[in-house]
Amino acid sequence: MDTNGFVNNIFSVTPQKFSQLALEVFRFQYENNEVYKTWVKNLNVDVAGIQMVEQIPFLPVSLFKSAEIKTTAFEAATIFESSGTTETINSQHHVKDLGLYRQSFLNGFQQFYGDVRDWCILGLLPSYLERSNSSLVMMVDELVKRSKHPQSGFYLYNYSELHDVLLELEKRQQPALLIGVTFALLDFAEAFPMQLNYTTVMETGGMKGRREELIRPQVHAILQTQLGINKVHAEYGMTELLSQAYSNGEGIFSSVPWMKVLVRDEDDPLHIKTQGRGVVNVIDLANLYSCSFIATDDAANVYPDGSFKILGRVDNSDVRGCSLMVV
Repeated sequence: MDTNGFVNNIFSVTPQKFSQLALEVFRFQYENNEVYKTWVKNLNVDVAGIQMVEQIPFLPVSLFKSAEIKTTAFEAATIFESSGTTETINSQHHVKDLGLYRQSFLNGFQQFYGDVRDWCILGLLPSYLERSNSSLVMMVDELVKRSKHPQSGFYLYNYSELHDVLLELEKRQQPALLIGVTFALLDFAEAFPMQLNYTTVMETGGMKGRREELIRPQVHAILQTQLGINKVHAEYGMTELLSQAYSNGEGIFSSVPWMKVLVRDEDDPLHIKTQGRGVVNVIDLANLYSCSFIATDDAANVYPDGSFKILGRVDNSDVRGCSLMVV
């Protein structure tokens, strides 16, 4: 199997070719991923009869907590780990090729925000920096480096310094991306209210017991008022995925071309739809060496154009670092 050909096709895939490539990746992973193959067999699925993406079995995201999800045998270049809480077992994503992850988030950023060298990247991710093996920290760190802006960087709890930097950037009309975990953005905005005209604020979710849980519209309303912005951007990603979706406001997310969100019926998990309301199934073709077909614990509404709105989490799912309560 020429996986290099797979990689080239993943990041150049068109909407017309997505289903065909997804089916090829499914067959590759079914044959080369023992955990996934066992799961599919336990479902008594007729693998030979799978001809549409809606027929592909999706692996429960919870299995990343208890098993090594690997397609082909390899020594991981890194193991990304979810944040969770002290009471939860964290997910682990064994990554064979960090180049795949890097290519995925860099291509995604380019698609949604243009050349990273045009931006000053400001990371406000204290809870993620306090632990190792965060995929989000790696992504933001790479964006910081590639922006080559002298004031790009992580600001941890240095809210006063961040405030001064933002004032200077605003004065120079320098486009900046302030990407932060929700509780830290709220803390900063309440401590240092200001008017931002050239700064894009992006929340990554994550209250994780740091503050009272708020629904997304409440969070955005506070940030809009305190920071003088019209919209709050957001990122939808997780440890178990190597790709992200982005929202430029109103909580409506769009995916990169090599990622697709579907929904399953909560009462009938094998009934999968390309649009409508249900529990999120994600196809992430960049997950070539783990599993590209993930059944998450998020509820969503998927629109006819493929965009989606996260509605909340299904009952009994763990609170995770990237979660944010929504309605």
